[in-house]
Amino acid sequence: MDLRFTPEEIAFREEVRRFFREALPESIRRKMVDGRHLDKADIVAWQRILNARGWAVPDWPVEWGGTGWTPVQRYIFQEEMQQAPAPQPLGFGVNMVGPVIIAFGSEAQKRHYLPRIRNIDDWWCQGFSEPGSGSDLASLKTRAERVGDHYLVNGQKTWTTLAQHADMIFCLVRTNPRVKKQEGISFLLIDMKSPGITVRPIVTMDGGAEVNEVFFDDVEVPAENLVGEEGKGWDYAKFLLGHERTGIARVGVSKQRIRRLKELAALEPAGGGRRMIDDRRFREKIAAIEVELKALEMTQLRVVSAERQGRSKKPDPASSILKLKGSEIQQAVSELLMEVVGPYAMPYQPDEEGWNEPPIGADYAGPLAPTYFNWRKISIYGGSNEIQRNIVAKAILGL
Repeated sequence: MDLRFTPEEIAFREEVRRFFREALPESIRRKMVDGRHLDKADIVAWQRILNARGWAVPDWPVEWGGTGWTPVQRYIFQEEMQQAPAPQPLGFGVNMVGPVIIAFGSEAQKRHYLPRIRNIDDWWCQGFSEPGSGSDLASLKTRAERVGDHYLVNGQKTWTTLAQHADMIFCLVRTNPRVKKQEGISFLLIDMKSPGITVRPIVTMDGGAEVNEVFFDDVEVPAENLVGEEGKGWDYAKFLLGHERTGIARVGVSKQRIRRLKELAALEPAGGGRRMIDDRRFREKIAAIEVELKALEMTQLRVVSAERQGRSKKPDPASSILKLKGSEIQQAVSELLMEVVGPYAMPYQPDEEGWNEPPIGADYAGPLAPTYFNWRKISIYGGSNEIQRNIVAKAILGL
């Protein structure tokens, strides 16, 4: 297995790196470096810059705006984007519902929605989890009853990320309660401006309102918004979740945060004293994470190499290792960032915009505590780490 990049791939990396240097607005890059809150306008502006370059949906087929890049080129692009650092295109559209529409949607759905997803003309959110139906998603209770040329939807979704911004939501709904629970689920595209939809924010432990509850009370959805076949939604959801896990290791993110960690650790303390980087034990902690990250990167490159050589015909169980170790490394880096700033990273009462400004101490300290709390979820979404360990035990260890 050859993990070295070819001269052409190295040249491609330089092209991508140069684009991010020149095209990424400095205001957005600065927010990313500092770990500050990105506005909806920031994400929209950046994705439209990518779309104008033809790089908003690199994983899609060329006929729908994809780049036609090799697996290695896509890997390089993702890593450089994360290290720039630049925002990812809105995943709910680009990585989730977009591929589902491409694979299972009607031609009319493809023509209407896909260009709008690329250019983020529609902001999408995901309506899967419900109270009591998270890990056991197939037990969901939101109902969709066919009435003439539309469905009547009633129920509740929860933990709906960024629903407060959304124009559209893709939902799993129960269309047949009389069959096996996985077989009675369908996949609907719902306009968030439809009468009967209520969005209620959930304030999270980082002080933000990133997630929401969404209520459906007799919401009329045109039957043409059904994706694929009625009763096949569970299959489409499994397909979608496979795309959600792609790139969840976020090697580039961890590399960038470690660079930031070293920068902050090398600063002279405001009140005098020894820099954190001069503490041998602290350097050992950084080195331990870097060793883990290098091993993770090599595992990811093995997966990419298998794709390049055409040996990856089905989901690779190594993706579970990538998700498992990637989330642990990201959380470990966030812990060391908290250690660097010490008491200045203590939580405080947020304002209506979130925890973006510290009451005391250096400006860079304020966002670190909310980031630490927010990143606790990384080991849960995209398939919890406990589930990933079970997959590794079965598929790799044969237990």
